[in-house]
Amino acid sequence: MFTTRPTLQGSFGMVSSTHWLASQSAMAVLERGGNAYDAAVAGAFVLHVVEPHLNGPAGEVPILIAPAGGEVRVLCGQGVAPRGATVAHYRGLGLDLVPGTGPLAAAVPGAFDAWMLLLRDHGTRTLAEVLEYAIGYAEHGHAPVERVGETVETVRELFETEWTSSAEVYLPGGKAPSPGELFRNPALAATWKRLLAEVAGAGDRVAQIEAAREVWRSGFIAEALVRQAGRPTLDTSGERHSGTLTAADLAGWSATYEAPATYDWNGWTLCKAGPWSQGPVLLQQLALLPPELPRYGSAEYVHLLIEGCKLAMADREAWYGDAAEVPLGELLSEEYNAARRELVGEKASHELRPGEPGGRAPRLCAHARVVASDDPGFDVLGVGEPTVARRPAEPDVSADGGTRGDTCHLDVVDRWGNMIAATPSGGWLQSNPVVPELGFPLGTRLQMTWLEEGLPNSLTPGRRPRTTLTPSLALRDGVPVMAFGTPGGDQQDQWQLHFFLAVALRGQVRGGLDLQGAIDAPNWHNDSFPGSFYPRGMRPGSVTVESRMDAGVVAELRRRGHEVTVGDAWSEGRLCAVARDPETGVLSAAANPRGMQGYAVGR
Repeated sequence: MFTTRPTLQGSFGMVSSTHWLASQSAMAVLERGGNAYDAAVAGAFVLHVVEPHLNGPAGEVPILIAPAGGEVRVLCGQGVAPRGATVAHYRGLGLDLVPGTGPLAAAVPGAFDAWMLLLRDHGTRTLAEVLEYAIGYAEHGHAPVERVGETVETVRELFETEWTSSAEVYLPGGKAPSPGELFRNPALAATWKRLLAEVAGAGDRVAQIEAAREVWRSGFIAEALVRQAGRPTLDTSGERHSGTLTAADLAGWSATYEAPATYDWNGWTLCKAGPWSQGPVLLQQLALLPPELPRYGSAEYVHLLIEGCKLAMADREAWYGDAAEVPLGELLSEEYNAARRELVGEKASHELRPGEPGGRAPRLCAHARVVASDDPGFDVLGVGEPTVARRPAEPDVSADGGTRGDTCHLDVVDRWGNMIAATPSGGWLQSNPVVPELGFPLGTRLQMTWLEEGLPNSLTPGRRPRTTLTPSLALRDGVPVMAFGTPGGDQQDQWQLHFFLAVALRGQVRGGLDLQGAIDAPNWHNDSFPGSFYPRGMRPGSVTVESRMDAGVVAELRRRGHEVTVGDAWSEGRLCAVARDPETGVLSAAANPRGMQGYAVGR
C-alpha cells in the first residue's frame, strides 16, 4: 500500500513529534545514552521554542508513561483554577463565558512541573543536559515554520498597540518570524540560563531538579508570572481584565501521578487520562462499537463511528470534569453501552443526547443547549484549539484554519522498552501577552470551564478545567506496544479512534504495525457538540471529511442526513505514533504528513 513515508523500524530508539527539530533533539538525547523520558523532556522544551503558537512552558501537558517492566501511569500536568477563580467573581465582571484570551483564562501553569517530575523520577540526565537544545534554538535561532509568522500577523495590531511585550519578541523591528530566516527568543534563553545558574549549587541531579521546581513555584519565575497575571489585559470580552493567579496558587500546586482510565477491546487495552480530560471519550467510543464492524472505510463504517462519537461527546458534556464525581465505571459498562448502541440508527442524529449512567439524570450547561454554529469564531475547517486574540471588531481568522492555533504531540520508545506519549499545549503566543521578564505567556485553559454552578466542569478553585489533551497508550495482551496521539482540540479522540482502528483492523507492514498507513488514511471529524474553546460553538449533524474520501461514501453520508463539508485532501489529523513488538524488540515510528512539519526519526 502506498504511504507518504515509510513506517520506520529499528531496535535502538524511536521518536515521533509534531516538529522535526523536537524529534531530532529527543533522538540526540537517546544517542547520548539517555532514556525515553530524558528524550521526551528535551523534545518538549524544544517544542516550546519552535511551536510557540501551539504550546509554552506555562501551558499544560498530560503524559502517559509505560516504564519497562512497570505499570502504565498518568502524569497530570494540568494545573487547577486559582483560589480566586470563582463563578461569582467572573459573573460579577459581567461575563457569561470565561474569555478565550487574557489572564482571566489562566489556570495555574502545569507543564513545567510535570516535565520536572518526569525527569526526576524516570530520567537519567541532568537538567542542563536536557535544556541544552531548547536554549540553543532560543538563543541562536531556528528557521520557523510558516504558521508561526501567520499567527503573529493575525494579532499584529493587538501586539503593537496592547500586548507590546509580545511585539518585542514576535515582531522584532516590526517583522514577523519568517521561514528561511533565523528567529530568536533571547528572553526565553535567558530564563533557562538563569534557572540553571540558580540551581547549579543545589547538589546532585535530583537536588537540582527539585531546586528548579522551587524556582518555578516561588522564585523569580513565579514572581514574574504573578506580576503578569495582575496586569489589566484586553481579552476576547473587549474589556481589560486582571487575572486571579497568586503566589500562593503557584506555591501550592504540583504535578501528580495517577492510574489511567482503561478499556479492553479485542485483545487490546487502551490507556487514557481520567475524565478531567476528554480521554475516556476514546474508551466510550470503543465500548459503543458492535461485536461485528462494517467494512473498514465504508459509508456504514464511517456513519457508525460518527454516531458513536456524538453519543460519547454528549456524555463528555454532561458528565466529565474535575468539579464533581464522574460515574466512569457506569459510562464504560457493557449494560450502559448496549443501551446507548441502540440509539444509533440509519440516519444522522442532530441532537445532543447524553445518557443516564446508573440512573442519574444528565445536566448540561444552559449555554450548551442554545449555542449555534454561526457564533463568531466557529470554524468547521479549523483545527479548533485555542482562540486567537484579536480586537472585538476584527474578523475571525481564515476559513481554512491556517492561522488557528493548535497543540503539539510527542512519543518516544527506547531500546529498553520505556515508552511515553505526551500532548503539550497551552501558553500560546496568541492568547496571552508574553511575560516580559521570561519570554513566554500564561495559558488560557480556564476558558474550557462553565460559569454555571454545580456542573462537573464548572469553574471551581483548586479543580482542573476539563482539557481536550489526550495522549494514548495501547497494550496488547497486557504488554505496552504503542504510544500515540494528536493535536486538534475536540477532534483528538475522534482522529485517534480512526487511527487505532486502522492499526487494529488493516493488518501489518514488514511484520509490524502499519503506523504510517493508519496515519495517512483519509480522516474526518464532526462538531455535533459544544466546542471546548471560546465561543463554544457547535454544528449539529456536521461531518468534515478529507477530499480523498471516496465520493460514494460522501454521497451515502449525505443521504443519511449528515451535513458533509469536504475539506482539503490532507487536512484532518495530526497523528504521531511509536510502537514496540514485545516478542522481537523491533521498534517502529510514524508521523503525520499534514501540515508539513511532523516527523519520526529513529534507528
